[in-house]
Amino acid sequence: VTRIMNYQFKKLVTNLSSDILTLTDLQSQIEETDQRTSEKQSERDYWLEYINVGSKREAKEIMNLEKDIEEVKDELRRNTEYYSNTLQAVEEEHVRLIEEHMRLSKEQAPENAVRYLDKNICKEVQENEWLKEEVKIYREEVSDLKASIQLLEEENIGLVAKLIDAKLQNLIV
Repeated sequence: VTRIMNYQFKKLVTNLSSDILTLTDLQSQIEETDQRTSEKQSERDYWLEYINVGSKREAKEIMNLEKDIEEVKDELRRNTEYYSNTLQAVEEEHVRLIEEHMRLSKEQAPENAVRYLDKNICKEVQENEWLKEEVKIYREEVSDLKASIQLLEEENIGLVAKLIDAKLQNLIV
């Protein structure tokens, strides 16, 4: 069981490492997109300056570049949201796995502790279990005897009442 728990823990650590690498990769992609946005912004600024100088011919190119910049910004927003959601999901999964591992560890703790007990303590535990069973049987017998006593007392009370009634009848006659 301990080996299983250790295996699960190692698997958890491996998954965590893998997720960290994935997140690092995602971070670099975000940085690359940020850099492309900055480059497009610089290019846009250049063309805006060119328009102000009087070039109408490249106005269409500038509008296309502005459109490209907006698309890159939208892509950056979508990627950022996606990576944030992915990170949150990974963190929640890690928390769940750690909690599951802790729960399993807690469940296995008594069994692991019993394995390390010496023979005398194990014998005492077994005797304690036997005594619990004996107490249970004894309590059932006591309950049965109490029920029998109750019935006998009720019967005796009925007989005493009849006897008293009979003596009263004899006295009256």
